[in-house]
Parts: sequence; C-alpha cells; structure tokens
Amino acid sequence: MKKVTRSEEEWRALLSPEEYYVVRQKGTERPFTGRYNDTFAPGIYRCVGCGTPLFASDTKFDAGCGWPSYFQPLNPDNVREEPDTSHGMVRTEVLCNVCDAHLGHVFPDGPPPTGLRYCINSLSLKFEPQDQ
Repeated sequence: MKKVTRSEEEWRALLSPEEYYVVRQKGTERPFTGRYNDTFAPGIYRCVGCGTPLFASDTKFDAGCGWPSYFQPLNPDNVREEPDTSHGMVRTEVLCNVCDAHLGHVFPDGPPPTGLRYCINSLSLKFEPQDQ
C-alpha cells in the first residue's frame, strides 16, 4: 500500500476548513449535522483526503448516535485503529491507513455480524453513488 503524504499547506488547499479540522486535527463534527448521516443510497464511502475506499453502503446502519455508522470497513487494510485516551476517555480511533486521516472511532456495540460500530465523521468521507 502506497502512503499518501502532503504538507500541511497542501492539506489546507485540498480540504475545506471543516474537513481539515476533522481529518488533520482529529476534530469531531456535531452529531446529526453530517452530510451523510441520513444517506442510505447504494455506493461507496471514500476518504476525503486521498480517495481510498473505506466503507460500503450495505454495511451502514442507523445507530441513532448522530454520525454515519458501519459494522465493518470495506477492506480492513484500508483503515487503522489506534488507542485514543484524549478527553479523559479510552476509545479506539479509526484512521485512513493510506493518508492517516482521522475518521472517527470504533465501539463494540454494533449489530451482527461483527458487533462493531464504526462511528465516522461525514466530513472525513466522500460518497460515491453506485451506478444504476
């Protein structure tokens, strides 16, 4: 897998200020405000930073948490998980394994078959609808 690296200046030119805050500064969008929270059309969710395919619509579910949620990544090699102890919590951060973009967090309270809930910021994603 070839890593994508850019300078901070290049990231700022590529991303909106809101996207930059989330994917480069590990920010979080407010719940129920994301552009894909209520999107359930067939397609692929790609990394906003590098275009890597991350999640498929057939793994998306309504978790009621206010962020797009998926029970598994499209390809486990495309995401990376790291411990996150910020804000006085112990969580598992999810990052794009190609460009190191912060995507969100994964929790062990999702539906079958994995029991996982990948809680992902819409600002870290770009939706590619399936051709009809």
